[in-house]
Amino acid sequence: MVSRKQHIEMLRLDPESGWQDLPGFPGGLEHRPLANDLDEKRKTGSRTRLIRFAPGVSTEEALVHDYWEEVLLLSGDLTPKQDPVPASAETMAYCLRPPGTPHGPFISHTGCVLMEVQYYLKD
Repeated sequence: MVSRKQHIEMLRLDPESGWQDLPGFPGGLEHRPLANDLDEKRKTGSRTRLIRFAPGVSTEEALVHDYWEEVLLLSGDLTPKQDPVPASAETMAYCLRPPGTPHGPFISHTGCVLMEVQYYLKD
């Protein structure tokens, strides 16, 4: 399969525009697509996006998916509800989740922005 993603070079992002509600999640949780050819039915491709939690927003259940996921906390705080110690951007928090890894639920007390990369690897 040929990638549907196009070359992007130093795209300047307005931090306030381009955000969309993240389907299936509570209000105040948004995403800003950057590049996407992830095909969950064919199990191919990848997706790069920003995720934004408004202050006080939380998710309600753990997530599990069949693709790899890497997440970098860019600003703010994000805390797994089962962990009382919040991660913050000052600590350069990073996650690498193999397929099938449960993660969450999460809460952001002050709000946060994450960079998220999701992808399938061929065996």
